[in-house]
Amino acid sequence: MAFELGPRCGVFCKGTLAVFVLALAVRPSGVRGQVRMQIYPIETVTLNSRQILSGEQDGKQTVLAGELRIPPGTGRLPAVILVHGSGGLDSAVERWAQELNQIGVAAFLLDCFSGRGITSTVGDQSQVHNLNMVVDAYKTLEILTKHPRLDANRIAIMGFSKGAFAAVYTSNERFRKLYGPPNGSRFAAHIGLYTPCNVNYRDDDKTTGAPIRLFHGIADDWVAIGPCRAYANRLRNAGADITLTEYPGAQHGYDFFYLGTEPVAYSDATTTRNCRAAEGENGLIMNSETAKPYDVNHDACVARGPHLGYNKAATDATTKAVKEFLTTQFKLKG
Repeated sequence: MAFELGPRCGVFCKGTLAVFVLALAVRPSGVRGQVRMQIYPIETVTLNSRQILSGEQDGKQTVLAGELRIPPGTGRLPAVILVHGSGGLDSAVERWAQELNQIGVAAFLLDCFSGRGITSTVGDQSQVHNLNMVVDAYKTLEILTKHPRLDANRIAIMGFSKGAFAAVYTSNERFRKLYGPPNGSRFAAHIGLYTPCNVNYRDDDKTTGAPIRLFHGIADDWVAIGPCRAYANRLRNAGADITLTEYPGAQHGYDFFYLGTEPVAYSDATTTRNCRAAEGENGLIMNSETAKPYDVNHDACVARGPHLGYNKAATDATTKAVKEFLTTQFKLKG
């Protein structure tokens, strides 16, 4: 691998290098030639959900970072932004970058946590709202559309759990108009693994028209699949190109290959699997049952002790489906 710092990546990036250090020791399997690695700063803002839903633009100035993996090849390449879950960047996201590089797609590993002083939100989801990661993703898109090796019209986004929210809800036309790049760029496709779908937002069935692909384990007790079924049906009825692929017996984090197949309970982790909420007036998110403001940490519907577990069959099937989808969507040579 060749490693370099991207433009305007100064001292702050050095603290972020530790997040990606495992990549330096691992050569992507199945990739012939040299994979170039570049670290980029992402200038964004930190806002709460009410500010974002109200369309505010001015928040705490924040600098994140991400790593771009450019596979061998010539000309402009397609790319996928990978957005991590509540545990931050890990080797599961790293594996997905390798899988993408294998089919000639660049991968950008976005770190939404380190620049905010966060290592994990597993026990406290309020540290950064899922909606803020939508903003981060659009800031990243703006940078990548200007990269000389990338095709600005073939940049997709893929996320996992908390990051899947950003990957899927960047398809919302309302959020694109509010926080998308000034040049009007949009994502070419949206892919979410075990996506939180339990909050209904105003006009959330109005999408950019880009295809959306959801993958979810039926046994997931961290992020329930039921709300995603309803969400997919709502968008499909509105004319969106969306599919939800379900895997019987698969738990949350079913692609975490470093875990055992026996589900492991995380006693300190919070889960909103029993919660249903909707956007109310003035950007407030309201619990749909109590009609009171929704609190992701302390609401009565919040539980603890969800499980994680690796499922090879679901992982292999998802990997195959994602590669086939992107090969078609990006018009890659098979």
